[in-house]
Order: sequence, then structure tokens, then C-alpha cells
Amino acid sequence: MPAPALPETTSILCVFLILLVPLAVAGLALINTGLGRSHGAAHMMLASLCVFAVAGGVYFLCGFAWQGYIGMPAHSVAVSGKPWNWIGAQPFLLLHLELNGSASSLAVMLQIFSVALAALIPLGAGIDRWRLAAICSSTALLAGWTYPVFAHWVWGGGWLAQLGVNYGLGHGFVDAGGASSIQVLGGLTALAIAWILGPRRGKYSTEGMPNAIPGHNAVLVMLGCLLVLMGWLGLNSAGAILFTGSQPGQTVLIAINTTLAAASAGMAAALITRLQFGRPDVSLTANGWVSGLVASSAACAFIAPVEAVLIGIVGGALTTLSVEWFELRLGVDDPGGAISVHAVSGLWGLLAVGLFADLPTRVLNVAGAPAERGNAGQWLAQVVGIATLLGFVFPLTYGLNLALNLVCPHRVVAEGERQGLDLYELGAGAYPEFVTHTEEFTQR
Repeated sequence: MPAPALPETTSILCVFLILLVPLAVAGLALINTGLGRSHGAAHMMLASLCVFAVAGGVYFLCGFAWQGYIGMPAHSVAVSGKPWNWIGAQPFLLLHLELNGSASSLAVMLQIFSVALAALIPLGAGIDRWRLAAICSSTALLAGWTYPVFAHWVWGGGWLAQLGVNYGLGHGFVDAGGASSIQVLGGLTALAIAWILGPRRGKYSTEGMPNAIPGHNAVLVMLGCLLVLMGWLGLNSAGAILFTGSQPGQTVLIAINTTLAAASAGMAAALITRLQFGRPDVSLTANGWVSGLVASSAACAFIAPVEAVLIGIVGGALTTLSVEWFELRLGVDDPGGAISVHAVSGLWGLLAVGLFADLPTRVLNVAGAPAERGNAGQWLAQVVGIATLLGFVFPLTYGLNLALNLVCPHRVVAEGERQGLDLYELGAGAYPEFVTHTEEFTQR
């Protein structure tokens, strides 16, 4: 059964909301650039643009074919007499898909931007040492396979969405704005990349203690925070309408919840760093702001504002503590905080659906038609989704990137890292009229 057509006013609203999403991509690119060294700024911005292009192109080529949309044909297997919908069955190159403002066509439009956002997240973990060719190759793997397969399970009527129908677990796995398929998937990929690349030169002393390598431009980071807020308002609202059947009027609640979660998370991070270091930390406060947006995504349409504030506070606190834990305890060098911001906070946001969300009794079922569902067992459905991300998606993305590393090495050679990626890979710096500090200066 095809998904029901959207009213014209709803389609127009969705188009407007979707066109806000690239602002999140631009904001994340600026944050990653500001948190890196000055001699890699141009490389990071070019890499962000290349990621956008490669992700969108590969998703157009085959990504939507694997993902599909609610009610569209898909491949299923029977497990204990229950149908498990596991992958879409659409033609490549968007062939035979009417791009006319229907729900499926709007989903394609949103997903082209969303997959680019997911692919941009690992750049934060690979700052100052990830080769451009490897970045593009890794992006192609994410956009062509990892992302669309998991997104089908969540947003395409796949087996995670069917947990309610098949096993009575509430509404099945619920994620309105992409906390799982965009944020956690991107964050887990960032963890895989950070492990494969290893830490930056000079990050750890011979005793294993981390050294501070501060980002070069806090202004870019703060500007990026404001841009990602605008993008998230569109992402959460459009996702809720297209994938959970939310009404256009709920965009007011979604916008309020998204903003409150970001603000409370940012303030929580500022307060924690003030208590830890005697003054607020700019980069960690910025990470806290983005973590609030991430944590709000899954439940943004189904919670009260006071619950959004609580979700944001917890997300900001988790991110601030997690950054230190990964760096100090696990030896993971993640300059942009991508793992903590997107993976850790995203997992918290998914769990928050089971804890706080007041899901409506009438939602879109796996065939795209309204269905009556209860909330019993919703928390367990969310746990199943989280377990799938940790137990399947992370090993998959790590294995794919590890194999890619054998044919297209991820890390730049030592000389390239010493010079900076701007000069080594691009032949010119981002700030030719200004003196940039050398590595020897920063290590004195």
C-alpha cells in the first residue's frame, strides 16, 4: 500500500523545513574547522564540501534503492513466522520515482541532506590527519550501504519499525529526527575512524598523558553552533512529519523542544567546565550545545518542554564527561568531540524516547497507513535499536573502514601532518596573509 499523499500545505512546509537542513551541514563544517589547527582549515572546509557531494551522489545512485520509504516494495525474510523487512527494493538512480511533492519524494530530498550530515560527523574525529581521498572513499561506503540499510530498518518500514506490529513493543523503534540513523551512526563511524587513524602527533606524552592542542578559531565554532540550531529545526520537524506522521502544527512544539534542549545542554556543559577548570571551556560548551540538539532528535515531537530541558541537561553533562573519558581513559584522540556529541548523546536521546515520550495512539504503521498502537514495551523497542547500533552497525562500519585502509590508507604521512594538510594536500593555506604557529611552537 503506498503512503497516503500529503496535503499541499504540508508539502510546502516540508520543503521549507528541508531547505534549512544544509545549515546544519555548514555549521558542523565550521565547528570542525574551528576546532582544528590553522594549517588544516582549508582542507577541512574542502573535505566538508567533498563529503556533501560524494554522499549525495552515492545516495542518489544506490542509497535510496536500499532505504526506500514506508509502504514501498522491500525484501523480507520470515523469522519465527514473522516477516522481517530488511532492505528496500527500489530502482537505482531514483528511476520511476515521481518527484512531485509526495511523501516519498520529500523523503528523498531530506535524506540527501541527512546522509551528508551523517558523513560529515566523522570528520571531527579525523581532524588534522585524515587524507582527502580516504575521506571521500569512506563517505561512499557510508552513503551507499551503512546509512541506507539502517535507515530502512528505522524509517523505511524495516524490522526495527515492525517491532510493535510483530512483537507488541509499543510503536516499534521510534526516531523522529535521526538520532540513530544520522547521529549515532555517524558518531560510531567517527569512533572507528579515530581508532584506525590513531592520535595526532604530540597529543600524548611518553607517559600516555594527553596534551592540549587547542582549536584555532573559537569564532567559527560559535557561529557553527548557531547554524546547526537552524538546521536542526528543519531536520527534526521534517523528519517527524515524514517518518512518524506528526501534524504540521507540531512544528511549534518541536522547535521549542529542540531549542530548549540545545540551550540547557550548552549551559550544563558551561557549568560543569566552570566547576572543573575554574572557568567555562569554549569548545566543550559548544560540544554541549550540539549534544543537546542530538539528544532532542529522537523524541522531539513527543515530549513536553520541561522534559526537553531535562534531556538536554543530561546530554550536555554526558558529553562533557565523555570527552574526557575517551581522551584520558581510552586514548582516543577526537579533536571535534564527534564520538561524545553524536554517538553518546544520540544513544541517550534514543533511550529518552522510552523514558519520556508520550507517543500518540494513531501513527503511521509500516505500510504507511494510520494504525492504533499503545506505548507498552516502547523502552524495550528502543533498547533493541540501541543494541543493533552497537552490536551490528559499529562492527560493520569499523570493518569496512579497516578494509578500506588496506587499499587507501586513511592517515596522511608524518611529513604531511607536520606541514599541515593545507600545504601538503592542497598546496596553499587558509590564511596566507597571516603567520600560523608551527608545531614546534605549540609543543614548547
